[in-house]
Amino acid sequence: MHGIPAYGIIAPMDYTLHTTFPNSLESEWNALLAESAGHVPFLRYEYLQAWWNGRGGGEWPPEARLAIVTAHQEGRLAGVAPLFHAPDFRGRPCLMLLGAVEISDYLDLIARPAELEEFVSGLLVYLPKADLPDWEALELPNLLDSSPSLPALERAAGNNGWNYQVQQLQHSPYIPLPGDWETYLAGIDKKQRHEIRRKMRRAAEMPVPAQWYVVREAAGLEGEIEDFMNLMAQDPEKAAFLSPAMREQMRSITRCAFEQGCLHLAFLTVNGEKAAGYLSFDYLNRLWVYNSGLDRRFMEYSPGWVLLGHLLQWANENGYAEFDFMRGDEEYKYRFGAVDRYVMQVTLKR
Repeated sequence: MHGIPAYGIIAPMDYTLHTTFPNSLESEWNALLAESAGHVPFLRYEYLQAWWNGRGGGEWPPEARLAIVTAHQEGRLAGVAPLFHAPDFRGRPCLMLLGAVEISDYLDLIARPAELEEFVSGLLVYLPKADLPDWEALELPNLLDSSPSLPALERAAGNNGWNYQVQQLQHSPYIPLPGDWETYLAGIDKKQRHEIRRKMRRAAEMPVPAQWYVVREAAGLEGEIEDFMNLMAQDPEKAAFLSPAMREQMRSITRCAFEQGCLHLAFLTVNGEKAAGYLSFDYLNRLWVYNSGLDRRFMEYSPGWVLLGHLLQWANENGYAEFDFMRGDEEYKYRFGAVDRYVMQVTLKR
């Protein structure tokens, strides 16, 4: 009927391409992330900006181009597709998620659960018309297998004539925490439980006992970061990974996490020397274990295991819900009681 206002009808999403980081949207971006279907620390505005400034520690060339797509609905930020344009490992031009691939364990699109389907569907309509260099595929790596974006992308692809492919990339084990140290220990293998207790007790009863601490002060942060990377570099594989560009990227990420109040950098020390270190993010009532390193001079202390035991005890006693080992299927993770899950990659082609 003419002349009657259409109460309750919601306006369609309005999409915008950003070729520089939209600084005016920083707080709104993070507020949306807090309500997002895929809320992980690697999607925070500050992290992705730091990652982009270093191109992932040199993983991507300077010629890569930013292609962040935002969607607003009735003046409110409703979705973010944090993308960039670059040749993939096959050399074909692609749009990929910022953070891809090596140093950002979990990635996703950013939208509230109730708006995710609309955002994804509109995104696939918008991208072919956007003012972008030629591209052949939309590559979305490191989505958790539980991400609502996976079925949303599959449905949107089918509805819009895109080809949808998904593949499993890596294991990503985690430990659900009961909130009590003894209850946690009782839930893991008996032999492993004995080993954890024995090694922690032995390290504490050595003639020079091991101690541990978490970095809290800004004044010594730079030195602590360097010490941590030097521990990492005692592993030949990690030493090769820590190129000068990657070292600067790691510094940038660690400073960023400290400034945002979510850095958990812990060290095990023996007579004042660092024997092991764990770099984690303290975020959303979880510890997200990002990397580790140890000094092989102190192997009689079992420094990696002992520090990991202290972190799990601390997380349980402080009411943390989850201890996330993130990507990688190293055996020790499962011996500490980790449950498997996976990160996936979605490839979409027009």
